[in-house]
Amino acid sequence: MDNTLWSLIIIFIVIGIALVILMIAAMWKVFEKAGEEGWKCIIPIYSNIVLLRIVGKPWWWLLLSIIPYIGIVWGVWQLNMLSKSFGKDEGYTVGIVFLPFIFLPMLGFGNAQYLGPFGNPAAFKAYGNKEGFDFEQNKLAD
Repeated sequence: MDNTLWSLIIIFIVIGIALVILMIAAMWKVFEKAGEEGWKCIIPIYSNIVLLRIVGKPWWWLLLSIIPYIGIVWGVWQLNMLSKSFGKDEGYTVGIVFLPFIFLPMLGFGNAQYLGPFGNPAAFKAYGNKEGFDFEQNKLAD
């Protein structure tokens, strides 16, 4: 192989390592904003359990996420709950799904504040109590 190819390979490796470091730092800050210790984001399975706790879902959702195809839906849903927990909307979720190396650092290092699971702990609790919560109208369902 010539030197140009090796140079490109080294550049891609350096960019890849930089992106991994950026994503770890971003998730570290997201965890800290949510009241968890930042180091928990680097433990592979435990980080997902902690993330489920941040968005207000039980640990057994992790089992649902390993089902083929269903796991993709659960993962996107979990990211949607994460963005709503920080006061963001579905558009932000689309950004996290398709450009996570931009939107997760914005969430972690930006001015977004953790508002609780789904962004409103009282509303989420009411929803969990089967009373229902209309997220469209931002009120308890009649």
